[in-house]
Amino acid sequence: MAFLDLKNVRKGFAQSVAVENFNLEVERGEFISFLGPSGCGKTTTLRMIAGFETPTSGTIRINGADVTGMPPNRRNVGMVFQSYALFPNMTVADNIGFGLKVARKPAGEIAARVEEMLRTVHLPEFGARYPYQLSGGQQQRVALARALAIQPQVLLLDEPLSALDAKIRVSLRNEIRSIQRQLGITTIYVTHDQEEALSLSDRIVVMSNGRIEQIGTPFEIYNFPTTRFVASFVGTLNVLSAHVASAAEGRLTIDGQEIRASKPLGDVGAGQPINLALRPEIISIDGAADSVPNSTNRLAGTVEDVMFLGPTVRVRVRFGEQALQFDEVNNPHLNPPARGQQITVSFPPEACLILGNA
Repeated sequence: MAFLDLKNVRKGFAQSVAVENFNLEVERGEFISFLGPSGCGKTTTLRMIAGFETPTSGTIRINGADVTGMPPNRRNVGMVFQSYALFPNMTVADNIGFGLKVARKPAGEIAARVEEMLRTVHLPEFGARYPYQLSGGQQQRVALARALAIQPQVLLLDEPLSALDAKIRVSLRNEIRSIQRQLGITTIYVTHDQEEALSLSDRIVVMSNGRIEQIGTPFEIYNFPTTRFVASFVGTLNVLSAHVASAAEGRLTIDGQEIRASKPLGDVGAGQPINLALRPEIISIDGAADSVPNSTNRLAGTVEDVMFLGPTVRVRVRFGEQALQFDEVNNPHLNPPARGQQITVSFPPEACLILGNA
């Protein structure tokens, strides 16, 4: 039995439906991210798990117990908010121990647990300070410690890093994952940042318009998207208009140049338009590798732009009315092509993601 189980969960408001037919089974100790654009229903789903919203229909179970209509204070879940939500008139130690105090735990037990949490979030000497005396990253650590102090069954995080600058965000997300693994706590993490979801998660739930688009590991979500939305939302993507040459053989043409997909194209007739997607990192200049298999696809075009992005150099190549971008790893010996240069790019048939009719 799954540790956290959502069955046919739906949340409707007066004039709209925020979440529809949401089904998810989470194992004990898993780190799951809800990923999607604003308004897709991910925070509403998190709030239903926490008890701040009640589903219109469906059930939510935690460790076998039905908590669908249970108030938040009886669910034993910890919540970390985007806005920290610390009490400004309380010290760091008092903020962390607040939930334990409400639960009427003995003073000695509270003090010991607060000290343990301060060490866990690497703030052992900050207990006597007030929130205004801390940086944003430190405040979010305190909020995390407060959520963990009550030893929750499930830890819920609602875009906890979005208010922080980029470097602190990367550092703190690594700390969150490290602490989660150390404690083995079941965690649901809401984010619109695909890099966060890909780097943190055991599995990702991609959402759009209140529905689940795909559930899978980061590797599956990125490399094998099952819907056009997932393919376009996760990662950088080239989308090209192609025409079917032979559906059974997986042959396509792009501006008169033939390429091949790794699988048959389904029930589409010759000459029909179809959308083809390619990730930039899977494309290379033909001949750049030591050996290029005969089955590799090739497209000849003209370099339209070269962009230096630090770790990578992004090259845009035009083929008639269309263009694609590919990335080269930067190094001191790199000799990127020049604007206006005629080049041929190559990519394997397995890299072709077919998104449907154009």
